[in-house]
Amino acid sequence: MSSFRNPIGPQSPKVYWRRRAGVVAVLLLVIVVITLIATRPGAGAGATATPSPSTSTAAAAPAAVPTVAAPSSAASAAPTAAATASASPTASATAGASASGSAAAGTCTASDITLKPLTDKSSYTSLQQPQINMTITNSSTSACSIDLGSSQQVLTITSGSDTYWSSKDCQVNGSNQIVKLAAGQTLTTPAIAWDRTRSSKSTCSSTRSSVPADGATYHLSVAVGSIQSTTSATLVLN
Repeated sequence: MSSFRNPIGPQSPKVYWRRRAGVVAVLLLVIVVITLIATRPGAGAGATATPSPSTSTAAAAPAAVPTVAAPSSAASAAPTAAATASASPTASATAGASASGSAAAGTCTASDITLKPLTDKSSYTSLQQPQINMTITNSSTSACSIDLGSSQQVLTITSGSDTYWSSKDCQVNGSNQIVKLAAGQTLTTPAIAWDRTRSSKSTCSSTRSSVPADGATYHLSVAVGSIQSTTSATLVLN
């Protein structure tokens, strides 16, 4: 203890006291630093980081699933305005209003409907086949429903008192389709080709004979069910 209180050495006691004071200050600084590290919030080997609510939510939330919009009632219920052709020689028309009729629309009568036969030309060369079809018009002032399926449509070609060709002769599996026609609405059926032969129910699977040409005149008339066209279209075959 005497050597601690009274340093012995070649230098003065003040030098040794200053050195001891420096050593003590360093030791105190080390103790303070260790204390701060030990008491810092969240320090220590066992501490674990807690993710923030936003980070946790983002990681857990599934990716957004694209939403497919349901079709509107107008797009799914309204058929096309143009008429559509069937596989049989008779074309079937589809209305632009409603394809299954309506409780508010009555059945079309002969006085409501106007049928007009159509041909793409009035005269044909020997290499041309006439394209034939019809328009269907609701001439009344109110909507009405009518069966425009292929089973109801008939295209007939005559010359004089003879019937040369009918779309019904070899039709297979004709369909029915109730269509609502608005007042004044007109539908046009797709054109089909007449192969310039004479048809009959007995020649559906055999070769048919060609009809006379060289300037022969034929007439196209049309019908939908019991409704007949009041006019005919003229065809001249050369």
